[in-house]
Amino acid sequence: MQELKPNVYSIRAIDWDRRVFDELIPLPEGTTYNAYLVEGSEKTALLDTVDPTKTDALLGSLTASGIEKIDYVVSHHGEQDHSGSIPAILARYPKAKVVTNAKCKAMLLDLLHIDEERFITIQDGQTLSLGDKTLQFFDTPWVHWPETMVTYLAPDKILFSCDFFGSHLASSSLYVDDEPLAFESAKRYYAEIMMPFRSIIKKNLEKVGRLSIEMIAPSHGPIHDKPGYILDAYKGWVSDAVKNEVVLAYVSMHESTRLMADYFTKALIRRGIVVRQFNLAVTDLGRLAIAMVDAATIVLGSPTVLTGAHPKAAYAAFVANALRPKTRFASVIGSFGWGGKMVEQLTGLLTAMKVDVLTPVIAKGRPKDEDYLALDMLAERILAKHREIGIA
Repeated sequence: MQELKPNVYSIRAIDWDRRVFDELIPLPEGTTYNAYLVEGSEKTALLDTVDPTKTDALLGSLTASGIEKIDYVVSHHGEQDHSGSIPAILARYPKAKVVTNAKCKAMLLDLLHIDEERFITIQDGQTLSLGDKTLQFFDTPWVHWPETMVTYLAPDKILFSCDFFGSHLASSSLYVDDEPLAFESAKRYYAEIMMPFRSIIKKNLEKVGRLSIEMIAPSHGPIHDKPGYILDAYKGWVSDAVKNEVVLAYVSMHESTRLMADYFTKALIRRGIVVRQFNLAVTDLGRLAIAMVDAATIVLGSPTVLTGAHPKAAYAAFVANALRPKTRFASVIGSFGWGGKMVEQLTGLLTAMKVDVLTPVIAKGRPKDEDYLALDMLAERILAKHREIGIA
C-alpha cells in the first residue's frame, strides 16, 4: 500500500504483461487494477477491488499492512476487473458490507452471487461517515456502464473515479510522471470505451466539475495529482469540436486500393488537411480509435471481395459505428473486378454515426487517370466541407 493522504492508501495490482482486454482491446502498455483504502476514526472502507487474476496480490497487501478490519467495500462498477475480488474480501472480512447503488447491486447479484444481506444501497449524493472522514457518492452513468458511480472524499479533495479518467498504463509510478504517455493512454482508453457515451459524459463532467478536486484516483493507470490536464482533455474530447483531419483506414489485396489510398493521402496533404492513414491489415485497433476522436472525416478503403466489402474494412466500419465518434463526414474509396455492393455494405454499417456521406470513388481494376481525378475531386469536396464548418 502507498499513502496518498493521511489514512488514505492506494493498493495497486500491476499487470505488466496483459496485452488484450475483453479479448478485444489491445493493451500495449499493460494495465493496473487500483483499489483504495480509507481509514476513518471509526470505520474503514475499501474502494473497489481488483481483477480476479490479482486477488492474491490484493489480499497480500492488506495482510502485509496489518488491515484487520474493513467495514465497507464500495463498488463503483460491476465489471469484474473491479468487482471480481469482492467475494474474497467478504470472506476475509465477514462483517464488511458492500456499498453501491441499486443498479450496481443488481449486477453484482447476477455476476458474483453475493448474499443480498451483505449490501447497503445508496442514492446519488448520499454520504457515508467513517468518523473523521466522509465519503460522498455520485452516480455517473455510462462511464462506461449504466450503473457506474464515483466517490468524493471531501476533507482530502480526492475523487475516486473508477473507469472515469482511467488509462491502461502499467507503471511503477503512483502518480502521472510522463504526461505525454499518460495523455496518449488516457485518450486510447476514452476512445475505446467512453466515446460511444460522449453526450452523457458531458453531463457527468459538469457534475464532478462542481467539486473541489485536488487529486483524481482512477481504477486503472496512474493517479492524477495535477487533475487539470485530464479534466481539460476530457472536455475537448466530449465537445462537438472536430479538427481538420481525415482518418483513412484501408485494406488492399492486389495493390489497386493501396494505390488509391496513397494518391488520396497526398491529395489531402496538398490541401492542408492532416491525414491519419491506417493499413487495416496491420493496424492497432486502439490507435485507429484514438485517431477517430477528433477527426472531421473518416474514409474507408476496400477492394471488393465476393461482391462485398473486405472483412477488415467491414470490421473497421463496424467499430467506428459502435464507437460513434463526433465525425461529420465519411466516404469510401476502393476497387472492384466485376461488380458488387461494397459501398452499400460499408455505408450501411455507419448508420449510428449520422455522417454526411460524400460521393465514393470506386475504380474498376487498377485505378486509371479518371479515378485519380475523382480522388482529387473528393479531396476538394472534403476541404470545402471542412471550410463550411470553420476548421480549414
